[in-house]
Amino acid sequence: MNSIALITGAGSGIGRACALALLAEGWHVVLVGRRAEALAQTQALAGDAAERAVPMPCDIGQEEQVDALFAAVEQRFGRLDLLFNNAGMGLASQTPDLVSGARWREVVDANLNGSFYCLSRAFRLMKAQRPMGGRIINNGSISAYAPRPGSIAYTATKHAITGLTKTAALDGRPFDIAVGQIDIGNAASDMTARMVDGVPQADGSIRPEPRMDMQSVVDTFMTMARLPLSSNMLFVNVMATKMPFVGRG
Repeated sequence: MNSIALITGAGSGIGRACALALLAEGWHVVLVGRRAEALAQTQALAGDAAERAVPMPCDIGQEEQVDALFAAVEQRFGRLDLLFNNAGMGLASQTPDLVSGARWREVVDANLNGSFYCLSRAFRLMKAQRPMGGRIINNGSISAYAPRPGSIAYTATKHAITGLTKTAALDGRPFDIAVGQIDIGNAASDMTARMVDGVPQADGSIRPEPRMDMQSVVDTFMTMARLPLSSNMLFVNVMATKMPFVGRG
C-alpha cells in the first residue's frame, strides 16, 4: 500500500495512537504538530514502520504554515489520501465573562480555523490528484453535541466542526472526497486524566467519570479509514458506555 495520510495533533493521545495504527497497516503518515520532539517520539514508537512516518512540525492555526505544510506534502508524495483533522485545545473551566478575547481566538485558531485551513488545502490537492479523491475525518468530540460547564470556547468550536463536516461532505461529492466526523467521549489519555479524580457536572457537583481504552477509538477510526471512497461514515460516536452524556446524566 502506498496510501498517504496526514494527521494533526500526532504528537500525543488520539493522534499518536491513530498514526501508529495506520503505519502498522502500511500507510505513509505525515505527523503534524507544534512540538518537533513529540512528533519524533511518535515516529520512534512506530518501530520498523518509522521510515514511513514523516514528522512535519506546523502550527495549524497559522495559515501560512499550513500552506507550506501542504506544499511539502505535495512535493514529497504527489497526493494525499487521508486527512485526520485531530488537533485541538481547550481552556480551564470558566464562565464566559472570564474568557478573554485573546484566549477565545487561541481556541478558535487551533480547533476551527486550523481544521478549515487543513481541510481546504486537502480539498485542493485531492481534487487535482490522479486518481482524484480522498477521505477527510474531523475530530468533533462529544462537545459537538452537548457542552460541559465552563467550556464555551471549546464547545462552540466543536459545534462548528459539525457544520464544517456537513458542508464539506456535500462539496466533496463531485470529487470523490468523503468527509466524516468521529465524536469521542472520554478516551483514556493525558487530556482526560483529571476525570479520574472528578470533573464539573451540569448539576454543579464534581464527580469522576468512566473512561474507555484508547484502542476503542483507534478501532473506530480505522473502520472509517478503511472504507472505499464510495462509502462514508458521516458521523460516528464512540464513548465510554457509562459516561454522563445520554439522557439527564
